Amino acid sequence: MVLGMSLATFTLVHVLISLIGIGSGLVVMYGLLKGKPLNGIAAIFLITTVLTSVTGFFFPVQHLLPSHKVGILSLIILTVTIAARYLFRMAGAWRRLYVIGASVALYLNIFVLVVQLFEKVPGLKALAPTQKEPPFLVAQLFVLLLFAALTIFATIRFHPERTRTA
Repeated sequence: MVLGMSLATFTLVHVLISLIGIGSGLVVMYGLLKGKPLNGIAAIFLITTVLTSVTGFFFPVQHLLPSHKVGILSLIILTVTIAARYLFRMAGAWRRLYVIGASVALYLNIFVLVVQLFEKVPGLKALAPTQKEPPFLVAQLFVLLLFAALTIFATIRFHPERTRTA
């Protein structure tokens, strides 16, 4: 039992939170690229992404896993990202920190999604059973390069102060 739930129920809740985080994060990324802050959906993205990382620590395991390290990194990035958005109101350099932090947090969620897909989907698992094979590495490299490009473009294009005064 995890937090009073069966492991299957807890896993389902964790996956649903993760998928909401990824879906809302993709909408936030679109907003960043269009220069729109999308306040409500950004809050959903940040909350569900924090919850994704936090709930990942409640799975029963014997030792620290790579997924825990990603969760720790994500929570550190999210702390700065949330502060940049809500405490410092994305003023000055905090705008860039918000964009980069939100982009990296979304990337980490999608990185883990790709890992999970290669672990759980039989066709993908057959292509990369140890996740060291070229199909897995190419998929992760593609996601990394895509997010690097999106982060650069979003950092250049996201200027919410222009939207408010225009």
